[in-house]
Amino acid sequence: MNVFVKKGAKHIISQVLIYAVLIFFTFMALYPLLWLFFSSFKTTQEYQLTSKLALPQVWWWRNYSDAWVRGHFGTLFLNSIIYTGVSTIVILYCSIAAGFAFAKLPSKATGFFYKTFVIGVLITLQCIMIPLFFMANWTGLYDTRLGVLICYIGIGMPMGIYLTTEFICSIPDSLVESARIDGAPYLQIFFDIIFPMAKPVGITLAILTITGTWNEFMLVNILASSEKIKSLPVGVQKFSGALASDYGKQFAALMISVIPIIGFYGVFRKQITQGVAAGAVKG
Repeated sequence: MNVFVKKGAKHIISQVLIYAVLIFFTFMALYPLLWLFFSSFKTTQEYQLTSKLALPQVWWWRNYSDAWVRGHFGTLFLNSIIYTGVSTIVILYCSIAAGFAFAKLPSKATGFFYKTFVIGVLITLQCIMIPLFFMANWTGLYDTRLGVLICYIGIGMPMGIYLTTEFICSIPDSLVESARIDGAPYLQIFFDIIFPMAKPVGITLAILTITGTWNEFMLVNILASSEKIKSLPVGVQKFSGALASDYGKQFAALMISVIPIIGFYGVFRKQITQGVAAGAVKG
């Protein structure tokens, strides 16, 4: 009897410790977001004179309306949606198609192009910002949405092709060979077999592309000079200056830019979790 009591006590203690650790790390993950949320309702004077951890004395809702109007966030929000949506769709489809060609249609040409794209993964954005600026000027794409989109897609393709090629390599060749014996063309094989099976890596790639494009600042700030072309991260910068910063509106602008990403995860959390888990098992 004492043995069972001891085992039960150990089980309870272990469960308590596990939940305590999980609650601690959950709080650590949520705390920056909660701090940002509460700080977005403070005035600049209150933020500077009171404790940074204190709740707002007066909930200054006007920070959000002022940030939206003064920062032209309507236009910037639309631009971010366009850049993120188009880049994600194009990178996703092109990467899976290229991964299918590189993984299941081997040749000297596909091998050469695959190695070229893999090398592109090693090239950082800081190395190519100035060349991209001059190229955009020479081609007339500077300060245009098309120019920004082309750069986002070009930068995201190497990593996308690398991930999809490695994943599609794990798909049995017998599936493609069986379909070819049945007379299916490669285009049908791609849409009926490869594309559905590549859903896990597609979800992973979509997450990387969406978060990376939505939060990107440097490239769009270099390639765009007018407000109608810039994106949300550039708009957030307006409330931070070299001599003074409007903290309340800056925090409100940050919350406006963060909410869509949180909403995206909240809506698609089930699909994201399933896709990442399936990709981990497949690998």
